[in-house]
Amino acid sequence: MALSECISKIDKTGLELIEHGITSFPIACYHDDLQRESVDWHWHEELELIVVSEGSAIIAVDGEKYIVNEGNGFFINTGVLHGGWIYESPTCRFHSIVFHPRLVGGSPNSIFWTKYLNPILNNISFKGLFLDCSIQWQKYLLSSIDEAWFLCVNEEEGHEFEVRNVLSKIIYLMSKQLDCIESNTSTKKLRDSYRMKNMLQYIEEHYSDNITINEIAESVSLSVSECLRCFHSTIGTTPIQYLKSFRIKKAAELLTNTDMKIVDIGIICGFQDMSYFAKTFRNIYGCTPSKYREK
Repeated sequence: MALSECISKIDKTGLELIEHGITSFPIACYHDDLQRESVDWHWHEELELIVVSEGSAIIAVDGEKYIVNEGNGFFINTGVLHGGWIYESPTCRFHSIVFHPRLVGGSPNSIFWTKYLNPILNNISFKGLFLDCSIQWQKYLLSSIDEAWFLCVNEEEGHEFEVRNVLSKIIYLMSKQLDCIESNTSTKKLRDSYRMKNMLQYIEEHYSDNITINEIAESVSLSVSECLRCFHSTIGTTPIQYLKSFRIKKAAELLTNTDMKIVDIGIICGFQDMSYFAKTFRNIYGCTPSKYREK
């Protein structure tokens, strides 16, 4: 079955390292439970289509946050920094399709790519699109996303043709409506997005060290105040809070996937004080590192 659990692994810039599907059929379907695990900041070269099936989610795309309620969804363009979190509801689930543009466009010199995909992929101000089920053409997109998702999951004979056909209709309709889609992405937001990717890269490379806000800011030649503004406007937190959360997520991975001693994991993840490590871990995961490993 094509349905997968979306467990993100990212590189130094936040680029997701998961291969979505296979080379010959580059598409994957996911079903995320945001109550169990949020979808942290990341980006990938593939396009992504999301439908919220239960509850409400916050979908963040660069510096913009959207509350996406049940029945609505989101389109995320290639190379865009994004994440997803539960929003004011006891549960939140969404299903998503992540696919490479070549599945629809074929080769980059084909008419499908040049006429329909390029206007979407090369529009640097078009980061994504909130899909509202009360708008007729977007309701059709949401229905089509569901159709493609179930075709992929069920994997009946010939589903590859049907999936490509449905996704082609989605891309065609979106390219047709592109001129009507209002984009308020400023040059400043585009610059902030570029800076954020590089600062996240710096944190990925140095999270084991005793790094400071000054060093994070200097990695992209910013002042501390401008670094703080950039983090707040783009991902809604401070550099130190992001660093702390990143370190704890790394610690959780090591607790799950290795037999390393907890004290060694704490040190590797940048915590010299084990009581502070345990307290911070409990604040994020609701239990101590040892209890987390037992689970």
